[in-house]
Amino acid sequence: MTRPHTTFSGPELCAKSAREVVALLRKGEVTSLDLIDVSLARMDQVEPQVNAVVTRCANRARGATVATDTLLAGLPLGIKDLNPVAGVRTTFGTIGMADHVPTASDPIVTRLEDRGGVVLGKTNTPEIGAGANTFNAVFGATRNPWNTAMNAAGSSGGAAVSLATGELWLSHGSDFGGSLRSPANYCGIVGLRPSPGIAGGSSAHLGFTNGGVDGPMARDVLDCALFLDAMAGYDPVWPISFPPPATPYLDIARQDAGPVRIAYASDLNGFAALTDEIDTVLRDALARMRLPHVTVEDHCPTLPRLDEAFRALRCLSFMGSYQATPENVTKHYKDTIKGNLADARAMTFDAYVQAERDRAQIYNTMATFFQTHDVLACPVNGLAPLPVEIEYPTEVAGRPMRDYIDWLQFAFLATVAGLPALSLPVGFTPSGMPVGLQLIGPPRGEARLLQVAHTLEQALNLPITCIDPIAG
Repeated sequence: MTRPHTTFSGPELCAKSAREVVALLRKGEVTSLDLIDVSLARMDQVEPQVNAVVTRCANRARGATVATDTLLAGLPLGIKDLNPVAGVRTTFGTIGMADHVPTASDPIVTRLEDRGGVVLGKTNTPEIGAGANTFNAVFGATRNPWNTAMNAAGSSGGAAVSLATGELWLSHGSDFGGSLRSPANYCGIVGLRPSPGIAGGSSAHLGFTNGGVDGPMARDVLDCALFLDAMAGYDPVWPISFPPPATPYLDIARQDAGPVRIAYASDLNGFAALTDEIDTVLRDALARMRLPHVTVEDHCPTLPRLDEAFRALRCLSFMGSYQATPENVTKHYKDTIKGNLADARAMTFDAYVQAERDRAQIYNTMATFFQTHDVLACPVNGLAPLPVEIEYPTEVAGRPMRDYIDWLQFAFLATVAGLPALSLPVGFTPSGMPVGLQLIGPPRGEARLLQVAHTLEQALNLPITCIDPIAG
């Protein structure tokens, strides 16, 4: 289906790209205060319909001192409600922290502010980020702007919706099992899960683990590259972080990509369930990408024990978080989180060691794959959004789902192998819901991945998402 008819009734500035707005800031044609005002006005317009930016910090933002010669030059942005912002209510979407106001910011927040970002609000997330449907007992559900009866995925659902509706120009996300890729897919925007160490961060208070990462979310590929530049770099508080590339990601993303070699794996060798509807949209998009310098073939490397490896890594993350969280918070956790903790407790050390062997094998397989291909393309999710009241699908394309993690299997590979992965909007379902294509790149290959994604984005020539919510 072609893109549904949409409108945008927000302030003109809100529809501009982050790059355009930063340029205006540097020229002195607008101020950060101007942008704060129009962003807040847009939130007033759409928040009753979508519930994406659940906590605003306007006074804090207006009081920020920002130099226009910094990378973001005073651009307002959103921070996911899993990352503390000093002096701003940060709930992690859980009742036990509903009134929590931290005194110190997460290092990624400090980095973004040092580089000219102005935090204007916290975006909604499922409870402690667990689940791919953004709802919690503190703030309720975030709704998909393309059809407000549908879910926006998760756990960075609020971030994705804030971008799609023009409330913010850039919005921070994080990803373990597709937590920024799935919302980007469902909302028609771009989300990049970087390689571990690129944007700092670590998962579950375990500084040397690399399952969970912070990452940029934006309306197009070049804005995503700009945001990654603002996040990237070494910081001694992050044990696995390392310096940024000599050439900014944005500069490389703008360069001619040259020959591009894409392998499309529709179901990862039968590993992940996929509806015909999604496969059709993606294959149509890939057909339009077949340019003289772009080759597309059906191919998937062998990926044994991918499910076991991912689940082991996730068990480690959940147990690390649980052990560092007081009982007066954990006692409120929803049943699905308690089930995750039970799985973690039941895991043996032998099983975890085997999972690390499996990860190494999968990584080596992918390293060989990237000797002959630039990206592995596959779905982000195997089905279109469901009604917001449904926590997760119990089946996909006739295949029963064992739990709420099963339907996210397309996300597992990048996480297990430590690869960068990007969700690129490429089309729409017959019912008018966005569909993204997941592009997985080589280890620390963000620059090339962004370059390829920008080339494909230009080939498809889809309008950038910035819409008024569509009532469902």
